[in-house]
Amino acid sequence: MAAAKGQIRPFLDETRKAAKRILEHVEKGNAISVVSHMDADGISAAGIMGAALSRMGATFRVRIERWFDKKVTETIAAEKKTLTVLTDMGSGYLDALNEKVKGKPLIILDHHQPDVEADKAFVHVNPQLFGFDSARDISGAGIAYLTAKALSEGNRDLACIGVVGALGDLQDKNKERSLGGANQLVVEDAVSSGSLELVTDLLFFGRETRPIHKALAYTTTPFIPGISGEEDKSLAFLMGLGIKPKIGEKWRALRDLSQDEKRQIFSALSDYLVSKGLKSNLAMSLLGTAYVLTHEEPWTPLRDAREFALLLNSTGRTGKSSLGVAICMGDRGKCLEEANVALDEYRQAITEILRWLDAHPDRVEEKESIYVLHVGEAVDEKMISAVSTILSTNMPNTEKPVIAYTAIPDENIIKVSARTVDELTTKGFNIGEIMRISAERFNGIGGGHDVAAGAQVPIKNKEDFLKYVDELVKDSIKRLTKLGNRDKTGL
Repeated sequence: MAAAKGQIRPFLDETRKAAKRILEHVEKGNAISVVSHMDADGISAAGIMGAALSRMGATFRVRIERWFDKKVTETIAAEKKTLTVLTDMGSGYLDALNEKVKGKPLIILDHHQPDVEADKAFVHVNPQLFGFDSARDISGAGIAYLTAKALSEGNRDLACIGVVGALGDLQDKNKERSLGGANQLVVEDAVSSGSLELVTDLLFFGRETRPIHKALAYTTTPFIPGISGEEDKSLAFLMGLGIKPKIGEKWRALRDLSQDEKRQIFSALSDYLVSKGLKSNLAMSLLGTAYVLTHEEPWTPLRDAREFALLLNSTGRTGKSSLGVAICMGDRGKCLEEANVALDEYRQAITEILRWLDAHPDRVEEKESIYVLHVGEAVDEKMISAVSTILSTNMPNTEKPVIAYTAIPDENIIKVSARTVDELTTKGFNIGEIMRISAERFNGIGGGHDVAAGAQVPIKNKEDFLKYVDELVKDSIKRLTKLGNRDKTGL
């Protein structure tokens, strides 16, 4: 295993500390409340903890939240004789937790940027505290897995769910779109347990399950103009290359193609993206490491870890996150059937959003330092993060962060999702900090990672908030540029 940049041993010691606290409460017969985020990483983390607690015979419940807010804090504070375990959330709201839950036993298994130091009564396991890159080196699900492993070596079979969570959180930012950092600990356990195999392949969505043209049309990372979301155009593209979509009456999936056919598709897509004015290296994100869950049935969406992650994400985004948690805990019956329906609903929603964006280019405003997507109420707040991720790879100037927001009139807030690119974060740019500072200035909450973040801000403060974000981004990039020039000249 390649050496990770962070401090592995102290980090693992902290997961053992969390495991010890959990074990103490289980032995006393206290209830455990697992609270997690509704995205693929959060659902994976909750499923891992649920499975581990179930195996211990613990009394527990799992609750999935769309985001962390005052109500979540108050609920935690009100629970008596209950150990709360926050997974994939909590680190960015320590200030509120310290005030409302001070002195109460609380475990936080999170990888988002901490806003302050945690209360001494809490067990706070966060990779950033040990020198890891919290957006790339390990996800919330990975931390939950390492804690579950510290509870029992018998939980090693849950490592594959940790891999699913990391991929759902887009942490495959290493060579050939592989997982790195402390994620390697999780990957190695999954491989050694016999549940995971790594192969190099085209990374179309549905490589195990979908006809080739649908797999290509459903691929949105990167977004392929004129092909993503367009099954008929995807089919025409492939047939124009001489790729047979069917053998007899049977549709072919990506797994059925020869290596020559895959090379032909990759080469043609590279040329196509360049012809659309996009960067020549963008096509490389279509090729990389596929994570195959060998114990799952072939031709199912659980076989490919990225597709598994999307299935989980779809349950969260369609309000059916309990299905995702149950699947992570091992359910392969009715819950999986219903989750597949949610996945189809999610894919259809994404396709409709892409068509809406194509029909409303005026909703994308280019400010001095950022792009702003004004969707009003046209996009459900659960979908806005997917939209910002897609847009971030499809703007003329990819070094300008994308700030997408949707209005939630019933709550008088806007839900904001922000994305930037690695080229900026490697220079020290941090969109998570900008979201936190800007949201707090205008009576909201925000935070996340250096590359991806979010916020909730009162609707009345929308324009001032966006203006301030633009100013902070401009100032940050200007400052980092000066530092970079100084480093080059030695002055």
